[in-house]
Amino acid sequence: MKKKLLYKLIILIAAVGVAGFIFLSTVAASFIQTRIIREEAQNLYSEASSIAGDNSILTISRLDSLNAETDESDVLYESLSKVALYQGCEIWLISTDGTIYLNTAKSIHTAGSEKLEDFDPVALGSDYYSVGRFFNHFDDDHLSVMVPIASNLNIRGYVAVHMDMSDIVTERELVTAHVDLVCLIIYIAFILIFAFFYRTVMHPMRQIIEGTRHYAKGDLKYNIPVKSNDEMGELASSLNYMSDELNKSGEYQKQFIANISHDFRSPLTSIRGFVEAMLDGTIPPEAQEHYLKIVLSETERLTKLTNGILTLNSMDQNKNMLNITRFDINSVIRDTAATFEGICRPRQISIRLSLTGDVLYVSADKEKIQQVIYNLVDNAIKFSRDNSSVEIRSDIRHDKVFLSVHDHGVGIPRGSINKIWERFYKTDASRGREKKGNGLGLAIVKEIINQHGQNITVISTEGVGTEFVFSLDAAEDS
Repeated sequence: MKKKLLYKLIILIAAVGVAGFIFLSTVAASFIQTRIIREEAQNLYSEASSIAGDNSILTISRLDSLNAETDESDVLYESLSKVALYQGCEIWLISTDGTIYLNTAKSIHTAGSEKLEDFDPVALGSDYYSVGRFFNHFDDDHLSVMVPIASNLNIRGYVAVHMDMSDIVTERELVTAHVDLVCLIIYIAFILIFAFFYRTVMHPMRQIIEGTRHYAKGDLKYNIPVKSNDEMGELASSLNYMSDELNKSGEYQKQFIANISHDFRSPLTSIRGFVEAMLDGTIPPEAQEHYLKIVLSETERLTKLTNGILTLNSMDQNKNMLNITRFDINSVIRDTAATFEGICRPRQISIRLSLTGDVLYVSADKEKIQQVIYNLVDNAIKFSRDNSSVEIRSDIRHDKVFLSVHDHGVGIPRGSINKIWERFYKTDASRGREKKGNGLGLAIVKEIINQHGQNITVISTEGVGTEFVFSLDAAEDS
């Protein structure tokens, strides 16, 4: 099983902490100690050089007489002891053979009683300082510097200054402690930053991942609970919106299939029933013509339904593919209205035209706009009362042409106004055979008008009538 990113980050932070502690305890501590040694050695060397060159304190003749107990020796010892106390070190005066004439760490009365075995300044190396036991004089390591005392180009002795390494280690530990404290504060700040990062990025990311798992399982109603105002919140909102739209699409598809199944099943059931009745003799031959006309009507209904579905599918696949031309909309209205004379005559329904001018040019897809007018007029006649009228108007205002189709029929219930554009939606499921429809006409109308970038509105009063109004771009007269 792959480790989660959170666990990897925790392990990384812990590893950085451990590695940092080891680094500070070893490499950094060694570097700090080396730096302190060099700085202290430089200070000690400067002090030793000052002592060796200060004739008011030390002269060659005095160096030779240090074994004697004199007032000058006492003054020199007291002066160097003050310097040693201030510097936290030991100051020696050494002869060329290794005899210690003066040691500020001991009484002046012991001067000349100590001698360094195998004393060889060259053995200390070329550096101006050394770390060790200084010719095995000390029991532990000391930082030592040694400066020669010269007279007439001859070395008469040496000034040696020693500092216990324990003091340097103490100083190193003090510096390291401060560095450790700073690093600890930085590490804690880093952990706090990680906690903030986890809360603002990792945790929302895990919630988003959990949401995608729900979506993958088909649970499109799941809502990702991320409400922040950053990119994560925006991503969660986008995914929630996507899931809502997919859920609506899924519900629409289910409703779409259910409506198609219902609208196909009803005429198919009628056709099958009549054909079976003819075949088994239930319908006698002399009555078959009547029922064959019904079968033909049902097949026409199926054809119309199929054509409507194909039309909408074509519009979905070829959005904004319009054949825009300049044509006379009044002529299209007249031609379309003429096709309904055969349907209107038996019901005594009249179509009244109120058109602006003899010709009125628009810029649009002529074939599709003709389909819009046909569907609206067909819908108006379908729901008009007998012995009523349907009015079709054209008007121009500024650069827009407005067309309206107004009937005096049953009207649309208030609660159905916003639903009439949905595919397969029918406001009157109990209407008679002469008012059968497939619920696609207005959906096609809406889609065509939207493709043209225009608007269509509906005004309806139940029991009074309905008026549809849509706009088109006007075109100049040639």
